[in-house]
Parts: sequence; C-alpha cells; structure tokens
Amino acid sequence: GEWGGTMNLTEPQCGTDLGLIRTKAVPNGDGSYNITGQKIWISSGEHDFTDNIIHLVLARIEGAPAGIKGISLFVVPKVFVNEDGSLGERNEGAACAGLEHKMGIHGNATCVMAYDNAKGWLVGTENKGMAAMFVMMNEARLGTGLQGLSIGTAAYQAAVEFAHDRLQGRSLTGPKSPELPADSIMVHPDVRRMLLEAKAFVEGGQAFTLWTALQADLQHSNDEAEAQKARDYMGLITPVLKAYLTDKGFHVASLAMQVHGGSGYTEHFPASQYLRDARITMIYEGANGIQALDLVGRKLPANGGRAIMSWFADIDAFVTENGGEGPVKPFVDGLADAKKKLQEGTMWLMQNGMQNPDNAGAASTDYLNIFGLTALAYLWAQMAKAAQKQIDAGSTDPYYANKLMTGRYFVERILPDTGAHLAKLKTGADVLMAMPAEAF
Repeated sequence: GEWGGTMNLTEPQCGTDLGLIRTKAVPNGDGSYNITGQKIWISSGEHDFTDNIIHLVLARIEGAPAGIKGISLFVVPKVFVNEDGSLGERNEGAACAGLEHKMGIHGNATCVMAYDNAKGWLVGTENKGMAAMFVMMNEARLGTGLQGLSIGTAAYQAAVEFAHDRLQGRSLTGPKSPELPADSIMVHPDVRRMLLEAKAFVEGGQAFTLWTALQADLQHSNDEAEAQKARDYMGLITPVLKAYLTDKGFHVASLAMQVHGGSGYTEHFPASQYLRDARITMIYEGANGIQALDLVGRKLPANGGRAIMSWFADIDAFVTENGGEGPVKPFVDGLADAKKKLQEGTMWLMQNGMQNPDNAGAASTDYLNIFGLTALAYLWAQMAKAAQKQIDAGSTDPYYANKLMTGRYFVERILPDTGAHLAKLKTGADVLMAMPAEAF
C-alpha cells in the first residue's frame, strides 16, 4: 500500500468503556463533519513513511444517544484527496500532539492525536460506528495474537542459540564435552525444561494460527454449511487466539530471558527487548481479561451455543477415529481429557454464571486458559498423527521424531494445567468479591 491507516478509539477517560467517548462531530451541511477531541495511544498516528495517513475516528454526533449506541465512525485524512486521486491540502485540524514514552515497541510511533475541527466524513450510518470498527478490531485481535506468538518465537530462537554457545558447568550425569572447559548449558535439565516449554507453545501456537487462517478462508466456501461453521469458529476462537497466544508469547519471552541468565537482563542480547515488546500485546486491541469476558459472555452463548457444540463434536470425532493403540494414543487421550475439562467448565458457567454474573467474570480467565490448552492439544494431536504417518512410511527425517518429542512434552508437562484451571474456575467469585475495596 501507499498510504497508512490508524484506528482512533481510546481517549484519556475511556479505554475499554468506549461509551464514555467525548470526541464530537458537527455536521457541516455538505456531507462532511468537523471532528474535535483527543485520542491517545494511536499506533503510527504520524510518520513520514507514507504520503498520507487515513485516520478512522470514533466520535459522537451532537444529539446522539448516550453510550456506545450513539457512537459513529469517521474517516479523517491527514491530507485531503482531490477528485482525480492526487493529494491536496493538509487537513490542518488533525495533528499529532505528542509521542507516548513506552516500555517497548519503540519502532512504533504511538501518538496522542489532537483533532480541532478536523474535516472528516461519516463511514456507514450514524450511531453504528462500533459495529463498523469491530470489523477491523477483530482482524486486529487476530494480528495481535500472531504478533505475540512471533515475538515469542524470535525470543525462543535467540535462547536456543545462546544455550548452544554458553559453556557453564557439567552435566549431572558426567561431562558431555570433556575436551572443553565446561559443557554447554543445553545439558542441564532445567534449561531444557524452559526451552521445551517455549518450543511446545511456539509450535503449537503456529499450528493454531494456521488452523485459524484456514477457518478464515472457509468462511468464503461455496458450501454454506461449511462457511457457517467457519464463521462460528472465527467468532469463538478470536478472543482465545488473541489472549492465549499473547499471554504465552510473553511467557516464552520471559523463559528466553531466564535461559540467558544475567546476560539476558542486559542490552547486549535481544532477550530484554523481546520481553518489553511482547508485554503490550496482552493489553492493546482489548486487554486479555476483556477477551476472556467476551468469550464467556458473548461468544459461548451466541446462536444457542452452536459454535462450542460444534467444536466439541469435532474433537469427539477425532478422538473416536484415532483412539486406538500406538504412539499417537497419549496425544489423543490427553486431548480427550482436556476436552472433558473444557466441557465441565462450560457446564459450570452455564449453571453458575447466569445466577451470578460475577461468577462468570471470576471464571473467565481460567476458562480461556482451558480453552487455549485444549485448542493446542487438538493441534498437537493432529501434528503427532501426521508425523507418525511419515515415520511409519519410512522417513528418517529427524523433524518428525522431534515433533513427537515436543508434543510429548506438551501433553505430559503443560496440558495437565487444565486441571488446576478447572479447580480455580469452580471456586466462583466469592473469594474475589468478599474483600472490601478499602482492604486492598
């Protein structure tokens, strides 16, 4: 593309609660509006990489209903566009008022945007801005999940390189490189624990994003039943992918820093930058706690629970088809157990969340974690099946054996966390909400 674009939602007094927006839009009588207000944390709000930047701005037309039902969406160009498509005069009312000083993502110009009678045009219809913006927001959430995973992947790769090169101590079972003054830290079980945990999340997350991309394509299938199922899955999976992969991307970046030891805390190695850059992915495009609330409050009950029931049915079919004896059995058994816990958590939410909404809120993050673990278990079982098929066909490529070993780590040492999350989920809201606010 030749132009840049931004999404302008957040204001100093409102982040998640966009119903508090104060930016106003006054009609000019010629189809355009004057936009006035301040937006903060706007990624790439100003730069010289492109000739123009198109700002998409949420604002309230005078006389509109209160709350989110009165928000409209406007397109506000940095530079006006002439009828022949060429660039015209600068939209003087739209300006960057400052740059945010951030913990990370220093390659991104995160701006305070000031709109002072900036000329803009309505997108869609009045008071329907939230619906229009969320078309972009859902795509941004998928992209943010991929960003978190990608940073975690880079951090893992850097940690592997460091671990191979770093000589420190000897193996607990005797020297592995007696010709050297010390063994590489690759010989130490706890270093391998951290690297395998990172590798299992990274490779499982990559499969999860590819599966989600497939569903995005299947939404456009000529088979309407297949397309509808894919649309259901995209709605259900989006908050899980965004929150789970960014949580784990940051976790992997933290593990990678730990593998580096003291060196990772310095700027001589990239570990610290990966950690700083990964942290924002858990916050922007909807904080992960909001993703969990979206999952249990909107996505689960949508269309009578059609999406989650289809998800359970697909897993059941896979388990039935692949549940025999053999090297893949532990993966299938682990998936079946995780699905059972996810189903149990779903039933608990149905029974207790309706009676007390705080129960749903208190359980939401643990539920999302069970969902994320189950999703990765489903993908790891499929990868194990594919890898074993190649081995059975005579392949000696170590890629397939390594894939099985990584998946085995996931099943044996990560997937059991579903039990802890389910136990916490079932405690409900009492222990959270009983504490008086002033006691904190």
